[in-house]
Amino acid sequence: MRYGLLAVLIGVAMLGGCSEGVLDPKGPIAAADRQILLNSLGIMLAIVIPVILATLGVAFWFRESNTRARYRPNFAYSGRLEMLVWSIPAMTVFLVGGVAWVGSHDVSPRKPIVSSVKPLRIQVASLDWKWLFIYPDLGVASVNRLTIPVGTPISLELTSSGVMNSFFVPQLGSQIYTMAGMVTRLHLQADQPGTYRGFSAQFSGEGFADMHFDADAVTSEKFTQWLDGVRSAGPELNAKSYSDLVKPSTAVAPFTYRSVEPGLFDKITVSEMQSDDAMCRRYPTSMRAEQ
Repeated sequence: MRYGLLAVLIGVAMLGGCSEGVLDPKGPIAAADRQILLNSLGIMLAIVIPVILATLGVAFWFRESNTRARYRPNFAYSGRLEMLVWSIPAMTVFLVGGVAWVGSHDVSPRKPIVSSVKPLRIQVASLDWKWLFIYPDLGVASVNRLTIPVGTPISLELTSSGVMNSFFVPQLGSQIYTMAGMVTRLHLQADQPGTYRGFSAQFSGEGFADMHFDADAVTSEKFTQWLDGVRSAGPELNAKSYSDLVKPSTAVAPFTYRSVEPGLFDKITVSEMQSDDAMCRRYPTSMRAEQ
């Protein structure tokens, strides 16, 4: 009884860490990612558990005190045993690989989410050490806070101002890398209102620990109110203000820009607006001299 209670308490303690993570999805992409994990886990457990039981059974049967066990010191080969030993791992690889292959294509980062609602386009730039979110169709931007309407597909275009980073909101879906000079794409959606933790999953230097943000999923009415509030206050995001923003800084409190210079994200992508510090860390001195 005591051991059973102890096992339950340990299980509850372990599952307590599953909230606000990949096992607590709040959107269709995250739910599909969790299903891939659970399917893979089920397939592996279907193999691992019988193997563990068989190992314990063999050890118990061939114990020294069991006189019924046959001692065969000259045993060398068994075709049936070899077939069994190799077929199980091969079957595991095929099944897990098949689940991962099919599931990964279903939730491909570039694949738009099927919905009757028009997607909201957001451009994301990873800076040192903060996140810049530009809403090109709405003409506003924010730093270290992503605000999105519930039930609306989000079409993300991501790049980096310097070193490679990784954009990840576990409760909304897959993570994807941001790299200077190129654009990666990711589609997400939040089905429930709430604040979800986002962060960089790629070590990127001294301020990496503070490179996180909140993804606020709100109702359409609250999103409109947020948008009106942003447009009525705050600075303008242009080449000059971006040059100040891109300078390395840590633990930056979230703030917004009331307007955004058209084409700014494209200039960031083609490395026209990177800070000298970012360029120095991206290209060693010897490489810059050659250029």
